[in-house]
Amino acid sequence: MEIGLYTFADVGTDPVTGRRTGPSERLRDLVEEIVLADQVGLDVFGLGEHHRPDYAASAPVVALAAAATQTRHIRLTSAVSVLSSDDPIRIFQQFATLDNLTEGRAEIMAGRGSFIESFPLFGYDLEAYDTLFAEKLALLLKLNDGERISWPGGEHTPRIDGRGVYPRPFQPRLPVWIAVGGTPQSVARAGALGLPLALAIIGGEPHRFAPLFDLYRRSAETAGTDPARLATSINVHGFVAETTREAADTFYAPQAEVMNRIGRERGWPPTSRAQFDAARGARGALFVGSPAELVDKILASHEIFGMDRFLIQMAIGVMDHGKLMKAIEILGDKVAPEVRKSLPATAPA
Repeated sequence: MEIGLYTFADVGTDPVTGRRTGPSERLRDLVEEIVLADQVGLDVFGLGEHHRPDYAASAPVVALAAAATQTRHIRLTSAVSVLSSDDPIRIFQQFATLDNLTEGRAEIMAGRGSFIESFPLFGYDLEAYDTLFAEKLALLLKLNDGERISWPGGEHTPRIDGRGVYPRPFQPRLPVWIAVGGTPQSVARAGALGLPLALAIIGGEPHRFAPLFDLYRRSAETAGTDPARLATSINVHGFVAETTREAADTFYAPQAEVMNRIGRERGWPPTSRAQFDAARGARGALFVGSPAELVDKILASHEIFGMDRFLIQMAIGVMDHGKLMKAIEILGDKVAPEVRKSLPATAPA
């Protein structure tokens, strides 16, 4: 199984110390985190696109490129690219550039986005939320087919008559994953298109998401794709430290600040330490604890989902950079080796 990290590069005020982190510091710290993740043997690092004051990564590929030539093995991906409000050709060119810088380690994780700020910012109608994504995804996938593209155009994309798109990626094809938050239609679409699926599980009981993976595999099979050839990932929230108490105490304050801030925008009730502690239990969605606890929970999730990739968002909110670096080191040195040792070294073709 591949094990990695993703983040949104949060900026703002540390809820514990009151210290403020701005975009410049956070982005430089981010590069250090990616480099360390590579050094300790993690497989993937993802960076999410947002257009809000609390996140520094409105252009994930630029930050990933800053780490590209300082790393050797780790795969670099968006998490996600908000395809609906962007130009598929530019996304393809940018990640093809990253792919050449890394000699074949770039990926695109495409999604519709959990926030809507990019739609009015770039002049898109939220009423077209789904059709924008579907049409632009079709164009993005077409760009992988060859150097020159002919495209009939549509409601949201222009006609293209045999134009070349450069540079071509280092890999024969840029990997394109579909990221979903639990919408069955999005899951079924990924399966029907034969694309790898990344499912975000950030609340509730993880086992309740198992039917979505079943739907994904049935949709692939119905469309003529062998589900065994398709990669899957779960993307979760969590943190690891040498002890359970240290992991929980480090992660709770910044995670609660973010969830309560977003909750006020969306009408969610405030979270509490008791809810947090329940969520990090065996049946909860938070992967917070000691190395052994994380290993056990990842393996238990694999029994449910059979996923090929596990990505954890440990940098939620503003937290101490040194503690985060230590957590990355533990994830690579103590968690990942034990998980790999317990699982067969197989992957979809």
